[in-house]
Amino acid sequence: MVPTKKDDQSSIYIAIGSNEGDPKEHLLQARAFLTSISSSTPIFSKVYITEPIGPSSTDFLNAVVKIESDSTALELLKRLKEQEREQGRPSRYPKWTARTLDLDIIDFKGLNSKQEALSLPHPELENRLFVLLPLFDVAPTWVHPVTHTPIQDLIKHAEKMRIETSAWQWE
Repeated sequence: MVPTKKDDQSSIYIAIGSNEGDPKEHLLQARAFLTSISSSTPIFSKVYITEPIGPSSTDFLNAVVKIESDSTALELLKRLKEQEREQGRPSRYPKWTARTLDLDIIDFKGLNSKQEALSLPHPELENRLFVLLPLFDVAPTWVHPVTHTPIQDLIKHAEKMRIETSAWQWE
């Protein structure tokens, strides 16, 4: 089923990334967790291999998932951070370093919100091809809730980086 704009406004999109330890295993554990908290069958993008941004030297595995949930954005953020900690990510860490698991809310039902703990949509999503390409996989008609820019245009204008579809795909 191709999502419609109405579907996009009721959905939650979460970016998944890992480049420390066993990234495949971390993504599989994250997949099981995200499936367990979604009130409908989640839709997972392809897995991509991407170059790291910042001081990390190890490539990332990245993906995006579309879920449904009755939780608030802050409740969901708390659950995502708990899962990151359970999978070995410290609660304090330098920006752009290697990590066992990174779970970021990209879009929460089209909500536009700026809070200390959470800004929605994710303030860096337009600059992150490693988020935009997998987001396109699960929501090809998605439109940025603030700028109203279609995802295809965001992809065209995003900074280029080394990114490719992984041979490993959730198995």
